[in-house]
Amino acid sequence: MLKACLNGARTLSEHPGLPATPEQLAREARAAVEAGADALHLHPRGGDGAESLLAVDVAAAVSAVRQACPGIPLGVSTGLWITARDVEARAELVRGWVVLRPDEKPDFASVNLSEPSAVELAGILHGAGIGVEAGVWTTRDAAQLVEEPVPGMVRVLVEIIGVRPENAVAEADAILGRLGDPGVPILLHGELAACWPVLRHAATLGLSTRIGLEDTLAGPDGEPVAGNAALVRSAKALIR
Repeated sequence: MLKACLNGARTLSEHPGLPATPEQLAREARAAVEAGADALHLHPRGGDGAESLLAVDVAAAVSAVRQACPGIPLGVSTGLWITARDVEARAELVRGWVVLRPDEKPDFASVNLSEPSAVELAGILHGAGIGVEAGVWTTRDAAQLVEEPVPGMVRVLVEIIGVRPENAVAEADAILGRLGDPGVPILLHGELAACWPVLRHAATLGLSTRIGLEDTLAGPDGEPVAGNAALVRSAKALIR
C-alpha cells in the first residue's frame, strides 16, 4: 500500500500548494489517487486554517475527500500538539466523533504511542468504530506495543522522525527488529531528509509506505515538487 499524506501540520508558508480547506483536500486527494495512491491521510483544519479535532471540521474534510475519492481508505491525525498537549481536551474532542455519519467518519486514525494516554485514546476510537494506526517512533515505542496491546489496531506506523538520513535505515531496522510481528500490517516511512531513503527501504522489505507534503517538500533527487500527486508518481516509480 502506498498512502498519500496530504498536508500534516505544515502551513502555506512552507508550500503554496498545501491543501487546507475541505475543497483543497478533495482536489489534492483525487490527484494523488489518480497518480497511484492506495490510501489517504490528512489533518483536518478549522475555519482559521489551524489543525482541528472538532467533529464538524473532521466531518467536513472527510466527507469532501470521500466524495472525491469513493472507496479509498482514509485516515486522520490525533497528534497531541493539535490541542496544545492537553490530553483531556483531545480525548473529549475525539469522543465527539461518535456522532459522525459513515461518510463523515474516518476509517482509521493515527495514535502516537509516545504521547500520554495513547492506549486510552485508541480505546475511544475503537468504541466509535474507527480503526487505530499505532504510531511507533522509537524502539521504546515498539517495546511498549509488544507489552501492551492497542485496542482496535489495524496497522502499525513505523515512523522515522528526527533522524539524520544516513542513520535512517539503521534506525528503521532497529525498530522493526524490536517490534517483531505485531499481527497487523506495518507501514514504514520517514520524514524530511530521511523520507526517500526510508521509502526505498520499505519497498525493498515489501512493506507499505507513504509519501506526501506532510513528509517532504522535495522529490527523490531534492527537486521541488508541485504537490502530492508529483510525490506519489515519484514514489510509485521507485517502488516499481
